[in-house]
Amino acid sequence: MAAERPGPTARSATGSALVTGASRGIGAAVAATLAAEGWPVGVSYRTDSEAADAVVAGIEARGGRAMALAGDVAGSDTAGNLIDALEERFGPVLVLVNNAGVRADGLALSIRDEEWDRVIETNLTGTFRLTRRALRPMLKARYGRIVNVASIVGPRANPGQANYAASKAGVIGMTRTVAAEVARRGVTVNAVAPGLVDTDMTEDLSPDLLDAVPARRAGTPEEVAACVRFLASEEAAYVTGATLAVDGGLSA
Repeated sequence: MAAERPGPTARSATGSALVTGASRGIGAAVAATLAAEGWPVGVSYRTDSEAADAVVAGIEARGGRAMALAGDVAGSDTAGNLIDALEERFGPVLVLVNNAGVRADGLALSIRDEEWDRVIETNLTGTFRLTRRALRPMLKARYGRIVNVASIVGPRANPGQANYAASKAGVIGMTRTVAAEVARRGVTVNAVAPGLVDTDMTEDLSPDLLDAVPARRAGTPEEVAACVRFLASEEAAYVTGATLAVDGGLSA
């Protein structure tokens, strides 16, 4: 006898989606993609209000609903503030995409404490706080999708990025653990691990890195967003605790 499937489908679920770091790059592409799927979207940003407003305007021009939300995810109160504001306007957050991230590269001997702390607080601690806060309405609804943007740097060595690698490896480990904790309640928790993607965050990296990519090109934010769209969908209801590499074969 087949087990009963818990919770509503994405189309019957009434709620919203929050994407952090959504004023540009991967986050902006994810926000637009989820809005096209019918989700009202919170476009979270730290400093660039003009870019966030442009993302919102683009979504609304295509018939979607969105709002810009200012906040530094490294702040201890930010998770509550962002989700409270989004819930007030669009209902409970049933899709969370933790995309906000920073780099502060350097060899381990030269990474200062403040550079270590900033990367860990933003990339890992911020992701945890938002996940913890978002789980409440998801568990109540018996439906939820959390997608964490990790990196292929997490499970592999990348000299000069000890802090970044530690933060992203932590995100992958946290993803697996939380997924196991909430799976029976209709909530999935997965990660995507981009490789070399053409964004502002990677524009200062050496072009020689492309030689190591079997596809011989950088990925696009839209290609990452397509993977997030699947993991946030009802079709991915039986996928949880997974990390999907989006890297042109680099980690193969």
